[in-house]
Amino acid sequence: MNTPDPNTTPAAATSGLKENLSEATTHLKSAAGAAGEALRGAASAATDELRLGKANVKAELADSALAGMAAAELGGQAAREQVDVLLDKGRDLIDSAAELIRERPLASFGVAFAAGWLVAALTRRDR
Repeated sequence: MNTPDPNTTPAAATSGLKENLSEATTHLKSAAGAAGEALRGAASAATDELRLGKANVKAELADSALAGMAAAELGGQAAREQVDVLLDKGRDLIDSAAELIRERPLASFGVAFAAGWLVAALTRRDR
């Protein structure tokens, strides 16, 4: 950059001013170009990061969906096992009741009659 000389003529000063303004304009254009390149680079990097983040989110969601499906499958299997156990216990209870009725038919009839009479008496009192 040129420094002004106090002994210069107005024409020379104007010429120097134009030269300095031209040089400043050149530097501003260069700075604007560099800023534009920096912005393009930053935008490109941000786009790449967003793509990578999107891929990571998709992968995590897929993994969580698979884990949820596996948990649901295991829960269903455990529920089926519990139902089987309960059904076996119910069958055992029915078998022992049938055996008791075969061994003591009169006592079974008496208990059934008493239970029926009690239910009938309770339902009549409510009316």
